[in-house]
Amino acid sequence: MPTKITRREFVSATVAGAAIAAGSKLSGVQTRRPNILFILADDLGYGDLSCYGRPDYQTSNLDRLASEGVRFVNAYSAAPVCTPTRCAFITGRYPARTRVGLEEPLQEKSILGDAVETLGLPPEYPTVASLLKANGYETALIGKWHLGYPPNFGPVQSGFEEFFGIMSGAVDFFTHKDMVGEGDLYEGKIPVERIGYLTNMLTTRAVEYISRRGERGIRGRPFYLSLHYTAPHWPWEGPTDVAVSRALGRGYDGFTAGGSLKTYAEMMKSLDEGIGEVLRALTKANLDRSTLVIFTSDNGGERFSYNWPFRGQKFSLFEGGIRVPAIVRWPGRVLAGRVSEQTSITMDWTATILAAGQTKSDPSFPLDGDDLLPVMTGGRESRATYDRTFFWRNSNQDAVRRGHWKYLNDGTREYLFDLAIDQREQADFREQNPAMFDQLRNEFQTWQSQVLPRPPARPPRVL
Repeated sequence: MPTKITRREFVSATVAGAAIAAGSKLSGVQTRRPNILFILADDLGYGDLSCYGRPDYQTSNLDRLASEGVRFVNAYSAAPVCTPTRCAFITGRYPARTRVGLEEPLQEKSILGDAVETLGLPPEYPTVASLLKANGYETALIGKWHLGYPPNFGPVQSGFEEFFGIMSGAVDFFTHKDMVGEGDLYEGKIPVERIGYLTNMLTTRAVEYISRRGERGIRGRPFYLSLHYTAPHWPWEGPTDVAVSRALGRGYDGFTAGGSLKTYAEMMKSLDEGIGEVLRALTKANLDRSTLVIFTSDNGGERFSYNWPFRGQKFSLFEGGIRVPAIVRWPGRVLAGRVSEQTSITMDWTATILAAGQTKSDPSFPLDGDDLLPVMTGGRESRATYDRTFFWRNSNQDAVRRGHWKYLNDGTREYLFDLAIDQREQADFREQNPAMFDQLRNEFQTWQSQVLPRPPARPPRVL
């Protein structure tokens, strides 16, 4: 049974860690930097893993990963939709600091028209991949990008040496065509055609990548692999649903038609088994103990997700839209079988990865996240669990969380919630605590003055 990290455990582990570090310095031993595997699910709700409460299927591989590492129960995505969150992770900064991060989400290439040439993550912008690459890491992205289209934008232009996956927000799992019927599968910068169920294809490519690195052994450079699955994002197609794929219509209505809890379960089982294969590949290559593994989701779940006890879902700044699962494993370094109540957000994973890779950020683009290694390795807490402040903004909603207090403007009404006693956000404490309400609302306005202006409202694009 997972246990919570106590202060005494932090103190004792800190002393032990300091002794080990001192011994390493005295003996002249240099600790090899870890390989890094970052796994991002797409539209995975907070309770969609059985270790987070899903009642109708089991995710045994991810449950095992949690038992071998730290499971976060106060983890957040930087936004309630994919493009902004992916921008936040890749850059380590709030999505509203970057033009493409304002897209909710970025539309298909054919729909963007002339804007396709100028709307994307600028190649000159420092990323987690470009910074690690410059510091000697091999870098690869397998899966979903969704931050701009070739020839001006793409993973290869932003620091990834290898790329295999999709550029847009969603494709059919079998044909790999986007909502307007255009093929969207790339090898580097080149469009390609392949046969197979996309979740399985991404798994196979990740296993191959890890196996090649394992063959090199200690002689090879450490690697950073971002594995961005497109599951369980719609279209609702399990591994055997070829007939569903053939009947799929174009456009949003076609891609989101149908579906069921049973189909969702099949998609999730496929995702879980795929991640299990990747983790087994690390073990087979003798890389599991030297690899930092981070798993999370880009936003809250959709219609078939299990978000209990939270209110809201994807696109909403209620907890169901932004509270996500997060699991971290690093054998010998990260405390195993623990549950952490430390609040965290997407940009923290960027900061943590760079810290683990002994890589500095660009001072001209300061990170908005914290390195969480001290929390996970049993050293000092980066900050007290309830002493962090996060900000969110989308086209019509605002939110701030500080400690257990949360300010929310849902576009029609403003609230103050006490998440310590009301995680479902049903009781409004605005009248009982007007000072905290005003403080958080004012802090949001200060933060908003430091990021890009909110773009004009436009009809929502659901991806």
